[in-house]
Amino acid sequence: MRFRKYRILLLLELLLIVILLGIRGKDLREAAISDSIEIGTLNTAEGKKDYIKWVDFTVPCEALEYACEQDIKAHEAGTELDWVALLAHTASKWVGKFEKRAMRDMEKTAEAALDHAGSGQTATDFLEESGKELKYYPYYKEAYGAVLSGMIGPYEAQIREADGSVSWHRVYGLKAYSPIAADFDYSDYDDFGAARSYGYSRPHLGHDMMGQVGTPIIAVESGYVEALGWNQYGGWRIGIRSFDKKRYYYYAHLRQNYSYQSDLREGSAVTAGQVIGYMGHTGYSVKENVNNIETVHLHWGIELIFDESQKESDNEIWIDCYQLSQFLRRHRSSAAKAEGTKEWKRVLEIRDPAVEAYTGAQEL
Repeated sequence: MRFRKYRILLLLELLLIVILLGIRGKDLREAAISDSIEIGTLNTAEGKKDYIKWVDFTVPCEALEYACEQDIKAHEAGTELDWVALLAHTASKWVGKFEKRAMRDMEKTAEAALDHAGSGQTATDFLEESGKELKYYPYYKEAYGAVLSGMIGPYEAQIREADGSVSWHRVYGLKAYSPIAADFDYSDYDDFGAARSYGYSRPHLGHDMMGQVGTPIIAVESGYVEALGWNQYGGWRIGIRSFDKKRYYYYAHLRQNYSYQSDLREGSAVTAGQVIGYMGHTGYSVKENVNNIETVHLHWGIELIFDESQKESDNEIWIDCYQLSQFLRRHRSSAAKAEGTKEWKRVLEIRDPAVEAYTGAQEL
């Protein structure tokens, strides 16, 4: 009888453990809404608050190109179709996957959104309304917006006319650039997460683009210089923060002796497409100005910042920039040697409203 009693208690204890593990497993599954986004919970004075804990940016170049084209097409048609909303709408339906079926669905969604535009409603309004039925749409929109929100919009650009003259035009479109200047060769492959051992064992949290020493490095997006100087891992490097503070661009292993433009300072405004520095192979040394990197290349990366506490912590979110690099190949800034100097300058300028707003605020 006593043995039977112990056996029942043991079975009840095992059942309780199974239930607790099941609940915990359920919580974990809910925290990871897909292979690409993980949600955490913070205890605040107002109560529990969800936040994006991790983003694995896996949107392929083809999806970026299509969404970009639809955004520009909608603007030209007199409406608005936010490419971030279109990508987020698709990702929330297909769990972050952009395979053939998802791409076809994205095309149908874009067509439906444009068809419903009018009478005071934009194509983006249609996506927002239908997105209410998709549980994870807000999270994908926030995550993708953190990566892409500064890359498309209105600006003014110098354009070379048929007669060779240059004039200013109002433009709406892609205002982010490849980090390698036009007409300079480079090679790359998806190396995000590869092992690195200098200092300590760690994954590679950026994208390497191999080329020649002195190749002009271009600012991908407008922002302001947050870091400038030597780092034993990145060598001579530049850190540029987007004006909305959601992105930190890191450009590393710059050229020995003349690494970046002479007018750059911490706090300096930088315009997308501007030459900011020069490719090299510095780094892996506590001592400054040392070429300890074997292969000449640019290491560039994007850190996402949803909360300032993530900026320099164990919870940093660095994304794979390979697909973005492929997408930005379509938009490369031309540079020319500035006579009598060691520097290169962009050939055609742009005026970004975000830069003007930042510089205006600095002058107040």
